[in-house]
Amino acid sequence: MNFLAHVYLSGPNTPLAIGNLIADRIKGKKINLLTPEIRAGVILHREIDNFTDKHYIFRECVSILFPKYRHYSKVIVDMYFDHFLALKWDIFHEISLDKFSNNFYIQLGNRSSEFNPDIQNFIHNLIKYNWFKHYKTLSGLEEILIQMEKQTKFPSNLAASIDELKLNYDYFMGHFFQFMKEVIEFTKMKTNNL
Repeated sequence: MNFLAHVYLSGPNTPLAIGNLIADRIKGKKINLLTPEIRAGVILHREIDNFTDKHYIFRECVSILFPKYRHYSKVIVDMYFDHFLALKWDIFHEISLDKFSNNFYIQLGNRSSEFNPDIQNFIHNLIKYNWFKHYKTLSGLEEILIQMEKQTKFPSNLAASIDELKLNYDYFMGHFFQFMKEVIEFTKMKTNNL
């Protein structure tokens, strides 16, 4: 799952959602510097990633892309799934994606100063380029993939993966819906214990 899904799966708890969003940028013992709720979000993010990486539906989607994109295949499927979540948002949430995003961005921006410059820059770009909204269209998703490709250490060809999505759109969307049912249940179980 990617940024939008991690925030969505956190439910209405904003500090939990912020931790879930920034988790990939928290390494080692730096987790101990976070507030308990944000730390819980980082832990939740890692549990969601572990669940996702082991799940047969996600692995099947990755296997389709692996011959061409190798270890970037997981990232690409995450992006595809965020696209479908944004596209079908009204099925999953009672508040529109625009309103949800704007509310979250305001709260995220208000807490940005609590984090190191790398995370502040990430937050700034997420809000400035309104990534949650961009996930909704194929052209917006392609823009994000182009930005991400510029950041990869090795050749990733992330932007070209939009072609695989177009060719296999129904396949990936069907798998997304199947997977979402299960990851939502998994996350509810985890957040009920917080």
